[in-house]
Amino acid sequence: MHVKALWRFPVKSLGGEELQQATFTPDGVEGDRLVHVQGPHGVLTGRTRYGLLTIPATTGPDGPLVDGHPWDSWQAHERVLPFGGRLTRYTGPERFDVLNVLVATDGQVEAAGVDVRRLRPNILIGGVEAGEEDGWPGHALVVGDVVIGMYKKRARCVVTTIDPDTGAQDLDVHRRIRHEFGGVLCLDSWVVQPGVVNVGDTVELVPTDELPAHVGGWIVGRPYAV
Repeated sequence: MHVKALWRFPVKSLGGEELQQATFTPDGVEGDRLVHVQGPHGVLTGRTRYGLLTIPATTGPDGPLVDGHPWDSWQAHERVLPFGGRLTRYTGPERFDVLNVLVATDGQVEAAGVDVRRLRPNILIGGVEAGEEDGWPGHALVVGDVVIGMYKKRARCVVTTIDPDTGAQDLDVHRRIRHEFGGVLCLDSWVVQPGVVNVGDTVELVPTDELPAHVGGWIVGRPYAV
């Protein structure tokens, strides 16, 4: 197996950036989800504000950029104001919906017939047969010095129905995930041992007794802690 692709999402629920190299820290991919959109009653995400998913976000020398503008600039805030919120920096673990890394495999993505960007993984593992990852919880991926523990399969939501380029919705995407994959796709994972990962690196699967120290974020009802 090998690392086929890497992504970072500098702003929660905005577009992601594909990487050739990523630093995996105890807090997930370096620079991931450092900023979110805060509404009057808490965090706003693509689950209810579909248009957020089409706004480009990248990483600049001083932090996240929203459509090319520093996240704390007025130009960046203008991009999210129509969705009822403002950009806010928050680096606590609650910013991750379940755990701080999401793992996908090429076999399962191909079997699902979806654009992998709809699934918003941090790492795509290549050379995997469809269904093989069903037995991966309780194991870890070893990539050089990096160890990524895998906790459970990820329950998918309406975000998968949104085209990341156009914002158009296709409900059949989520229906298929429910009917053919039991509503779960990809693996909620976390960084056991940090380090640098490159596209093309060899990946080994090993059993592990490690468990994550923190599970759950805003999506599972933890209080909004900003």
